[in-house]
Amino acid sequence: MIYPKSIATLIEHFQKFPSVGPKSAQRMAFYLLRMPISEVEKFAQSMIDAKQNTKTCEICFNLSASTPCEICSSPQRDKSTICVVAETKDLIAVEKTNEYKGLYHVLQGLISPMDGIGADDIRIKELLTRLTNEEVKEVILALSPSVEGEATSLYLSKLIKPFGIKISRIAFGLPVGSDLEYADEITIARAIEGRREI
Repeated sequence: MIYPKSIATLIEHFQKFPSVGPKSAQRMAFYLLRMPISEVEKFAQSMIDAKQNTKTCEICFNLSASTPCEICSSPQRDKSTICVVAETKDLIAVEKTNEYKGLYHVLQGLISPMDGIGADDIRIKELLTRLTNEEVKEVILALSPSVEGEATSLYLSKLIKPFGIKISRIAFGLPVGSDLEYADEITIARAIEGRREI
């Protein structure tokens, strides 16, 4: 079916979102067309507001309404620890636990040669600068256990070692409530490696 140009353009824009294929883009476009015009205007305005009012923290590269962000400017945070994450969404996931009280560094990506992303394309230089300027005693690598996450962690650990700073990595294991038989071998191996005494 050939859509009117305005609908086809809308579908094309939705397809640019990560993990949105043609059918999902069509569903989103038709959902939007069924919305009252007042809701569509609010939706459009919220996108414009988010784009105009979101800044990148000059210290940790977290997305924020101000720079430095609320975390970097908080006197209650432990300045001796930096948790390195790939994206702001990972920072939010760690914050939701209410367990970590240190600072962060958002790389804004992972090393991925297949996608043409090298070490110079993410915020590694800025992390190393922070390690020379701050009283950091530990860097926690909270990167995904993907091939890209592993490559980035290995690369970072080699660069950070000469600073004499403790480098740790978050443990990976089985989610609460899951059955052992359904877990893959890598997850089980990581769970065994990350075991602790009870």
